[in-house]
Amino acid sequence: MQKLTSLIYLTNLTMYWTLELASKLEDAPWPATKDELIDYAIRSGAPLEVIENLQEIEDEGESYDSIEDIWPDYPSKDDFFFNEDEY
Repeated sequence: MQKLTSLIYLTNLTMYWTLELASKLEDAPWPATKDELIDYAIRSGAPLEVIENLQEIEDEGESYDSIEDIWPDYPSKDDFFFNEDEY
C-alpha cells in the first residue's frame, strides 16, 4: 500500500517555483530551450525540484529569454531595493 500511495502522490505533483529554486537559473545561458535549461540545471547542481519543474514545462521547441518567461511572477532585483528618491 505504501508504494501505491507514493506513486499516486508522485503523479499528482505540479510545477511550483520559489524564489530560492528560480534563483538557481539566474546564471543560465539565456535565451535557452527547455532541454538546454535542464542540462544547465543538472551541470550546475541545482536541486532536483528545479529539474523536475523544468521537465514539466510543455515543450513547444521555443526558447525562453529569461526566468520571467517560465515564472512570470519572478521578482526582479528592483522589487527588493529601496529607492530613497521615492520617499
